[in-house]
Parts: sequence; C-alpha cells; structure tokens
Amino acid sequence: MTTLSRREMLLTPVALAASGAVAAAIGDKKMTLALHQNTSNGAGYRKSLEGWARAGIKDVEITNVLLDEFLKTEDLAAAKRVITDLGLNLVHAATGVTELWEPNPNRAAALDNLKKRCEMYANMGLNRVYASTASSKKVSEEDYKAAPDNMFDAGEVAKQFDMKLRIEFLRTSTFISTLPTLLKLTRAAAHLNVEPMLDCYHFWSGLNKLEDLDALRTGEIGHVHFQDVPDIPREMLDLSTRIIPGDGISPLNRILGKLAEKGYAGPLSVELFLPQFQQGDPYEVAREIRSKSEAVMHQAGVA
Repeated sequence: MTTLSRREMLLTPVALAASGAVAAAIGDKKMTLALHQNTSNGAGYRKSLEGWARAGIKDVEITNVLLDEFLKTEDLAAAKRVITDLGLNLVHAATGVTELWEPNPNRAAALDNLKKRCEMYANMGLNRVYASTASSKKVSEEDYKAAPDNMFDAGEVAKQFDMKLRIEFLRTSTFISTLPTLLKLTRAAAHLNVEPMLDCYHFWSGLNKLEDLDALRTGEIGHVHFQDVPDIPREMLDLSTRIIPGDGISPLNRILGKLAEKGYAGPLSVELFLPQFQQGDPYEVAREIRSKSEAVMHQAGVA
C-alpha cells in the first residue's frame, strides 16, 4: 500500500484539477520555435536579440549570463525594452542557480540566489524560468529522499513571484540525469510551481529510452530545449556536438510526436554551443536554424 505524505494529500486534488484544466486549454495548440541565448552567446544580450528578430524569430529564451553582462551598463527596464521594441516574446530564462536539489551545505545560499533571479525576471514581466540538475557530488539513496522537499522549498520561492520553475535534467549530473528520475522526484514534491522540462540532447544522448516518454502525464512537461546530435558514438557526445535540428540522427519526429500526444504545446528552444553558432552572425545563424528547425516541426506535425 502506498502512503502519501501530508504535502501530497493536500496538493494531489489540486494537481489533478490543474491537469484537467491544462488538457482542456491545450486543445489544438501547436509548438513554436524559440532560440536560447546560449546559441548566440558571443554576440551579447542586445545584438543576439536584434539579429534573431531580423531573421523572423519571435520567441526567445534569455540567459542570466548575458543579462548580467548587459546590466553592467544598463538597467532591467532597458533589458525589457530591447525585447519589446523588437517585437519579441520572452518565453523563458535560465536562472543559472545550482545546488538546489541535492543535499549540500550551500542550499540556503542557492535558495537566496534563486529568489534574486526570480525577482529580477519577474520585474521583466517573465514568469517562467529554469534551473538545471548540474552536480558532480557523490550521492547516496538518502540524498534522493531529501530531493522532493528540496524541490518543494524551491517551489515556494518561485511561488512568491508567481513563477513557474522548471527543472532540466543533465546527462552529466551525478544526481538527476534521466527523465524517469526527474519525474519521480517532481511528482513526489507535488508543488504546482515546479515542473520537469526536457532537453532533446540530454534526453537522447543520456541514459533514457524513447519509451520513457510514455510515462508523461498530460501537460506535465513545462518547457523543451530543441537540438540534434551527429552520427558519432554516444560516448563522444558533449555540449559542443549539439547541432541544428534536422542535421543529425536524433529521432526528433518521434520525440515531438510523443510530446504532442502528451499535450505539450509550448516553445521548442534551440540551444547550441558550437563556436560556429555562438561566434557567428546572429542573423545568419537564426536564419539557418529557423529554416531547418521549422522543417522538422512541420514534418512532425507540431508546427
């Protein structure tokens, strides 16, 4: 017999009601193409967005790194104006905060940093952010027992700013590197402001199976990072081997099809790290990404 915690008993009816509302709201909505600022990291905050806008990109995901650099000479109001003046939609942002999920002596500081980031982004009119599971700590089974409470605590921080906090599992994490583990922990946390997200690179190159997507509940995934991988041994894959969707061998049609079946109708945010993209002309990079990515999305029937 499964025993529910007091937190789960309180939140489960609310979560079920929310799930039904999500399913009804999704309807026939389609996914949209977005760009992640890591892709044009070398261009800086303003120039990356200007180049993307010229290429017809509408949805953008910004990073704490480029925003902080911009704020050395400008303010948050100016950062927001760059986006609104270009007619862009700010759909997501990286907090850059680590050490939130696994037990460690720096968690209090991590929660404080998360609060600062949530407040910053809220002042820009954004209510959707993410933090990754980056960790190199040697963990034990006891550490996993603490993770749901840690996620709940982070959710309480996000809740103060009406913020959805998404968690991105990384294939290199020693703590949470797979979709099944992330789903188990976020469900145990049972916080309405905490959601799992999926990065196609970390999913396909890591210790996951396509069948793991079958376990998703309707509307459960909060955000998706979108990229492909080349036809090389998986052992050789790393951040620098991410390529434009459609240029590699990832089963993106099947992944997108399953996400659509499970009710995902949000941005597909292309995040790349190769120097040819990060140091390239943001306009030309965005044009190529848009052409190839939208072709994949149309082929998968999700555009």
